[in-house]
Amino acid sequence: MSMRKLILIFTALIIGACVVAAQDQTQSQPEKTIKHVPIKNTSPVSGTEMYKAYCAVCHGTDGKGGGPAASALKVPPTDLTLLSKNNGGKYPALKVESAIRGESSLPAHGSKEMPVWGALFWSMSSGHESEVQQRVSNLTRYIESLQAK
Repeated sequence: MSMRKLILIFTALIIGACVVAAQDQTQSQPEKTIKHVPIKNTSPVSGTEMYKAYCAVCHGTDGKGGGPAASALKVPPTDLTLLSKNNGGKYPALKVESAIRGESSLPAHGSKEMPVWGALFWSMSSGHESEVQQRVSNLTRYIESLQAK
């Protein structure tokens, strides 16, 4: 075998090894995951407190969808500040309540990435529907306050 062929084979092997190493390095980066933590009980009268405890991790404190867990989700969180704008200028309170309770079909709900807070509120409230409704209403009103002007 000629020296030229040996050099070409050796070069091809080095290039192949570099490609494989680059692929391994790309694939070895850890996939982002969502850390599940125990649910913190909040006051049913504070929409702000509930939002910060239950929603901000995905939707962000500003409601725009950039919370710390957002990048680990398959479906990006909804920009909650645009709900009115995307609904002809009217805040869709019933749709928001339905989403919080887990009664609507939303992309993030299909794979159960977004917790269904209605069921959790029910367990926190010891099954008292009036407290569950108070939580859902106050959280819905707080989200309304985030709407873009």
